[in-house]
Amino acid sequence: MKGMGDMMKQAQKLQAKMLKLQAEMEEKQVEGSAGGGMVKAVANGKQQVVSIQIEKEVVDPEDVEMLQDLVLAAVNDALTKAATMISSEMSKLTGGMKIPGLM
Repeated sequence: MKGMGDMMKQAQKLQAKMLKLQAEMEEKQVEGSAGGGMVKAVANGKQQVVSIQIEKEVVDPEDVEMLQDLVLAAVNDALTKAATMISSEMSKLTGGMKIPGLM
């Protein structure tokens, strides 16, 4: 039964490290962009968009669809980078093991 107790201690340590990592990820940010940097979106480690910056040169009332596409592309770029960042950090924590349901 000692083996089971050791496994439980390891699981508790991993859980504590994961909680710490989640808190750290909330503070980290990544930037995505589109249109050569004319539209930028910043996302955090919780995969939330925290800011969007649009250069006035791309604001054309005659072409709203282009601006919508640029914003969408920048946001998707930022969220993809946030997911990659989270996955990378989680991989470091778990030693590369894929554990279902984590982040």
